[in-house]
Amino acid sequence: MTYRGRVHNGAIVLDPGVELPEGVEVRVEVDSADPMENHTEDPLLRMVDLAVPTGIPDLATNIDHHLYGHPRADGG
Repeated sequence: MTYRGRVHNGAIVLDPGVELPEGVEVRVEVDSADPMENHTEDPLLRMVDLAVPTGIPDLATNIDHHLYGHPRADGG
């Protein structure tokens, strides 16, 4: 048999009315090709879309310098 449901807080929650015996073995198959397609509200998953040019060419190398004022990693 096939039952439908969704993941909620890390647990699979079956549609209302579906009751399975405790301990029954199940197999989970994801319907969509991209299981995260409905979670676009999470900014971390949209990082590429939210990124903007900073004009700082050494940002990746000296991120701590630019954010916190630490000494530059490249000695500059």
